[in-house]
Amino acid sequence: MHSLIELEYQYGAHNYEPLPVILTRGEGVYVWDDEGKRYLDMMSAYSAVSHGHCHPDIVKALTQQASKLAIVSRAFYTDKLGQFLEKICEMTGLEKALPMNTGAEAVETALKAARKWAYTVKGVSQDKAEIIACEGNFHGRTIAIVGMSSEAQYRSGFGPFPAGFKIIPYGDAAALERAITPNTAAFLVEPIQGEGGIIIPPAGYLKQCAEICRKNRVLFICDEIQTGMGRTGKFLACEHEGVKPDGVILGKALGGGLLPVSAFVCREEVMNVFTPGDHGSTFGGNPLAAVVGMAAFNVLTKEKLVAKSAELGEYLLKRLQKIDSKLIKDVRGKGLFVGVEIDPRFYSAREICLRLLKEGILSKETHHTVIRLAPPLVITKQQLDTVVDTLAQVLKIAEKEVA
Repeated sequence: MHSLIELEYQYGAHNYEPLPVILTRGEGVYVWDDEGKRYLDMMSAYSAVSHGHCHPDIVKALTQQASKLAIVSRAFYTDKLGQFLEKICEMTGLEKALPMNTGAEAVETALKAARKWAYTVKGVSQDKAEIIACEGNFHGRTIAIVGMSSEAQYRSGFGPFPAGFKIIPYGDAAALERAITPNTAAFLVEPIQGEGGIIIPPAGYLKQCAEICRKNRVLFICDEIQTGMGRTGKFLACEHEGVKPDGVILGKALGGGLLPVSAFVCREEVMNVFTPGDHGSTFGGNPLAAVVGMAAFNVLTKEKLVAKSAELGEYLLKRLQKIDSKLIKDVRGKGLFVGVEIDPRFYSAREICLRLLKEGILSKETHHTVIRLAPPLVITKQQLDTVVDTLAQVLKIAEKEVA
């Protein structure tokens, strides 16, 4: 075992099982290991590096602001936060934004807002509010969030969990309608389930759910932490169905691949339930984060990365679907958010990821069966060709071994 891996193993918690590579540098779609070998990054840190590694415009914004003012807490006003909040609202088409740091924090913020809205606006009896989520969801790792997970490992050993959550099948609008009661505050849903295996719901699902929520006075909240910021070929994935949620959760790419930056964005009626002291974050909305978030938006617009994701995503999907291999069960995706499902009778997806690693392609499996392909949106068609050709070759060799 490499000494650096050994050091991490000895002194760190064993809550991850990284692929055996030590990364030391990144630029654009590439990263380099400690021996100087270059890799094409097809993970983008779970979409956090959508703008590419160390984008010069975002790095410049960060370093300039870091030399002026970084953190003062929300006890004071700063000259950067207001513009950032305005930009978030402009990009999402919603009215109010509450900045946080990690995606999980933004999800918790949405849960708190939904519950307080249910009590103070909708008239639900105190401590009776319900929030509906979907099987296969991944909204984060806090106690409350894993409490609404259907993944046994995410829950095992961490109970008891807070009450007030209902789980329904994903992609089934009728199940949502059946689950709603007078106490239902909100429906929280990923437009595409990322950690669940790049699961795309049936066409029209989000639109139906939004209508059901509106009819029943239930908040429709989209978790766009992975799918937002252009990842699926629209700024928000819910835009594919022309849906405007009551609330949207942003994170990952909002920090431009440099900082943890997140936000809950919603209608004014929902956000107005918060009063001073109700909720907060020492680091949330700090000047450094606000400037980096603004730079992330500006690069997205300037380089037309949303349109690029749509065009290249379609190209990648078509090329992957042409790979003739019995090891592939399915290829699915939208924009540059694609999953290649490997038949577990032959190999685990991790084994294929390890073989890709040797060939200079970085990816990571989800649920042991799906290879996630979600590169920085700055990737080129030629670089995608390299990935597809390499994957096809790896699968061809692997297939021969089980013939």
